[in-house]
Amino acid sequence: MPLVHVSWALADNAARPACDAFFREVFGARTAHEILITPETEKLGLDREESLLMIGDTMVIPIAPAGCGAQEGNPLGDMLRRSAAPNRWIGIALKVGDLAVADAWFGQRGFKRHYDPGMEAFYFLVPRGQAMGLRLEIVKQDMPGDPRRDSAWRPDCEDPLGIEGLQAIGISAPSLAEARELFHGKLDWPELGTRALPEADCAAFAMADTVLEALEGREEGDAVAVHAREVKGIFHLVFKVRDAGRAAQYLRGRGLPLIGQVEDRFAIAPEAAQGRLIWLTEATPQGYPVPGSWLHRTTVPG
Repeated sequence: MPLVHVSWALADNAARPACDAFFREVFGARTAHEILITPETEKLGLDREESLLMIGDTMVIPIAPAGCGAQEGNPLGDMLRRSAAPNRWIGIALKVGDLAVADAWFGQRGFKRHYDPGMEAFYFLVPRGQAMGLRLEIVKQDMPGDPRRDSAWRPDCEDPLGIEGLQAIGISAPSLAEARELFHGKLDWPELGTRALPEADCAAFAMADTVLEALEGREEGDAVAVHAREVKGIFHLVFKVRDAGRAAQYLRGRGLPLIGQVEDRFAIAPEAAQGRLIWLTEATPQGYPVPGSWLHRTTVPG
């Protein structure tokens, strides 16, 4: 199940242009497609606006309520407003070839599935309450404008940060034991090993073409522990870069405050990065695969 996209919410559509501009200017994101309110889409009941942004070969999507979604009581609009908190994400989408087979696979493992009316042939959701706050969207269809559909496509090699690909998605967990029971035991994602990070203990799992890092805080007041109790779900992203020193120099040149250590992992301080923690690293942990989307490959490993 290769990764299709990572999404998060904005409470107000007026903030979306600045958010998109940040990722275009700082991360070199390219717009694959935009879903916008027009007279035609408004008549169809479109309830959001979003830009499908490519950071390297990873699609990230900030989504804001718009149209009828801007009205209180609209289900999607209300979900986006609830989810639009600092360091909170909506979730991820994973690609499958046969939706019925995937539905049965998740059902056999005890997951409840949700189908949006009219979209039963295209995707289903595993709500965030069943996966430690990580909403799973299991999709059959391609995303509109997705350049990875072309097997000859390759991501831009000249982005300002020198991004090679998405290395990992980090999720806060009540405990690593519970994370193993869920991600290895129920979802069959192989465990790649454990390591101590400055902010938490980490167990890594192979999630198709990327890595899921389960994080357990060491003290009740740790940021990771608080996130696991009060926010849940995705805590960070990690992108692999070719030259960490050069990437850090570029970000400092833009006046952006950095946290972490350049020789290990560093990030723009979340308050200066749209409220999200996105690490950059030149190092590859032992056992981690070479980063890169499988969606543009003609054959998929395994």
